[in-house]
Amino acid sequence: MSQYQSWGRYPKVDQKSLIQTSRRSALPAIQHSLLPFGNGRSYGDSCLNSEGMVLDTRHLKKFISFDKSLGVLRCESGVTFAQIIDVVLPHGWFLPVTPGTKFVSVGGAIANDVHGKNHHRDGNFGHFIRQFELVRSSGAKLICSPAQNAEFFHATIGGLGLTGLISWAEIQLKPVHSEFLDVETICYTGLDEFKRLSDESKNDFEYTVAWVDCMAKGVELGRGIFMRANHLIEKRASFKPKKSLAVPLDFPSWVLNQYSITYFNKLYYWKGSRNHGKTVVQSYDTFFYPLDGIHQWNRIYGKQGFLQYQFVVPNDDYRAIKEIFEIIATAGAGSFLAVLKEFGDIPSLGILSFPRKGVCLALDFPNQGEITFELLNRLDQIVMGAGGAVYPAKDARMSAAAFAHFFPKQKEFETYVDPAFSSDFWRRTRIHQD
Repeated sequence: MSQYQSWGRYPKVDQKSLIQTSRRSALPAIQHSLLPFGNGRSYGDSCLNSEGMVLDTRHLKKFISFDKSLGVLRCESGVTFAQIIDVVLPHGWFLPVTPGTKFVSVGGAIANDVHGKNHHRDGNFGHFIRQFELVRSSGAKLICSPAQNAEFFHATIGGLGLTGLISWAEIQLKPVHSEFLDVETICYTGLDEFKRLSDESKNDFEYTVAWVDCMAKGVELGRGIFMRANHLIEKRASFKPKKSLAVPLDFPSWVLNQYSITYFNKLYYWKGSRNHGKTVVQSYDTFFYPLDGIHQWNRIYGKQGFLQYQFVVPNDDYRAIKEIFEIIATAGAGSFLAVLKEFGDIPSLGILSFPRKGVCLALDFPNQGEITFELLNRLDQIVMGAGGAVYPAKDARMSAAAFAHFFPKQKEFETYVDPAFSSDFWRRTRIHQD
C-alpha cells in the first residue's frame, strides 16, 4: 500500500509521488497532473491524484520568522500544527483555529480552510492567514493576501490544493496565558437541549462542541455530551504528555457492528454522565486532540477503511439533523465519533470554503461497500433539501451534481485552478469537462 493515502484509507490507490525539497524550487515539469500532498489527514480523495502525481511537501518544514510581540508566524507549508504549538506556546501564543488533530500541515489547513470548536467566535483558519506564496506551474510566484492577488487568495483558501503550491504562509496567532483550559461537561437529553446549550454558551465560552449518541432512538434521540471551555487566565506548570498508544493492526471487519457501536455509545454516555455539571482543567492536548494520542486509530475500521460524512445545515433546520439520526439509528449504521457543533455567522473567505452559519455534524462509517454508499447518497438528499453542504475534505463519494448543488460557485473557482493540477476528487465532481 502506498504511503500516500487518505486518512479514511478509501479509495486505495498506488500513488506516484515527487518530493518538493525547497520553497525556492520551481515546480517539476511532468506529463501528468500534480497535486500537493501534506501530512495525509484529509479523509477522502481530495489529497489523491491517481492519474497523475502528488507533490510531497513534508520537506517544506522550516520556520522563516516569528514576531513574539505581535504573534505573527511565517513558515513553510509542510510545517504541522504540532510543530507550531511547540514553537509558539512557550511564548504565550496558540493556534487561532485548530481542527481535531494537530498533525495537519499548514498548506493542508489552508487548502481545506479548516475550522474548530471556536467557529462561532473566530471563523475559519483562513481568517487568520495574512499572506502566502502561491507557486503556479507557469513558474509564476504570487504573493497572495486580501490586498494583493486577492482573487487567488480567496480561491486558494478552501481550494483543495488545486490553484498551485503554497510554499509558505504567514499566520496571525492568538495570545493565551496558559496551555490549559477550563472545560465544563453537560449531559443533555435531545436536540432541543443541545440548541439551548449552544445559544447560552456562545457569548461566554470560546469553545463549544458535543459528542452525540447516534444510536439512541425515541425520546433519547440526539442525546449527548456538551463541552464548553475557555483558556485559563492564570499560568500553570506544563503538563507531562501521556504515553501514546497505537493500533498495531487492522481490526477484523466483524469487530464494528451494530451491537458493538451501540454498546460503546451507551458506555461513553454513561461515563460522561458521571461528570455532568463539573468543570475540570484539561491540557490543550486532551481537549483539542484526544484522538492524536492513539496513533493510526483509523485502523480500527479495518482494511476497507471508513468514510466520514460531515455536513452543515441552516440553524433553524434541526429537522434534517433529526431525520439523519433516525435513519442511521434505524439502519444500525451508527458512528463511534459523532460530533455536533454550531457554526457562527462569520462568512468564509474561500470560494469553496465549507463552513457557513448552521449546525455541523460529523459521522464516521465503516466502509461496507454499496450499503454505505447508498446510505450516504440518501443523506445527501436530506442535506440538499435543507440547503446545506457536505465537506469536500472529508468526502470520497459525492456526485458531481451534489457538489455543484453544495458549492454553486464551482464555475467561478474553476477559473483559478492551475492547468497542471488535478485530484481524484476534482475529476469526480467536476461538472464541466474539456
